[in-house]
This record gives sequence, structure tokens and C-alpha cells, in this order.
Amino acid sequence: MDGKFGPDLAAVISVLQTALTPAFLLVAVGSLLNVLTGRLSRIVDRSRDLQRQYAQTDGKAHERVVTELRIIEKRMRVVGRSILCAVLSAISVCIMIVVLFVMGLTNISAAWIAVAIFMLALALLSACLFQFVHEIRLATYAIYVPEEYLELPAPKERKRRKAVERAGA
Repeated sequence: MDGKFGPDLAAVISVLQTALTPAFLLVAVGSLLNVLTGRLSRIVDRSRDLQRQYAQTDGKAHERVVTELRIIEKRMRVVGRSILCAVLSAISVCIMIVVLFVMGLTNISAAWIAVAIFMLALALLSACLFQFVHEIRLATYAIYVPEEYLELPAPKERKRRKAVERAGA
């Protein structure tokens, strides 16, 4: 500090360089939050569509609507938890950047605090990503495509075609 008011330029530049790397993590978490909020928006839209269909369906179609509504409700909770973990991760990174600045511009040495906060941020980010994968699995499980849209041959025809393919290979 050389007896002057505030830190010298070299110290500030060094701290800025050190804090730049965690800032890239913030950009990545921000992009992930963009994806997650987009998914949440799609889930809410689908939920509203299914709620409109609820009173207009009966039989097997009604059972499919109810089943998908149950999955949609789970997906909303999972995406909500994923968003929470991502936001907490970003807040942890911001706190770590503040700690790095305080350490770099003063004589306080608390590297273990910065490391602990960074590990917390990574753990929260990992939890976010695990929830994201869980939501994707729920989404793919909920997809129902009627067989007539697949234009599959009858079961006996499928067996015959597989046998012909195996014999020809």
C-alpha cells in the first residue's frame, strides 16, 4: 500500500486478473439459468394445455392427461430446485470474488475461505446439473406417441422383417 491512499495499480490489476476466472463461471451459470427458465416456461405452457384438456377427455385419453399432469408437476419442482441451485452457485461465486478482492487489496490472508466458497459453488452447480438431467429424463418419459403415428407394421410383420434382415446380414 506504500502509505498512499488505497492500493497501488499493480495490486488492483493482479486482483482483477485473479477475479476474472470465476467471472467466467458466472457467465456459464447465467447461460444455464437461461436454459432452465426456458424449460420452466415450456413446462408451464404444457401444464396449461393439459389442464384445458382435462375436462374434455375421458377414458384412456383422460388417463394420459392425468398421468402427464402428474409428471409435469414433478418436472416443475425439479426445474425449480435446479434453478435454486444455479442461483445459489452464482451467489457463491460472487461472494468468492468479493473475498478475492478483499484478500488482494488488504493484508488479510484467507485463501481457505475462497477455496471453500469455490467448492460450494461447484457443488451447487453439480446439484443443478443433476436436477437438470433428472428433469430431462422425466420429460422424455412423459412423451407418448401413438403407434399409428409411428407407422409401424403389425407385430407379425415386424418379426418377419427382423428375421429377413438377420438372414440377409
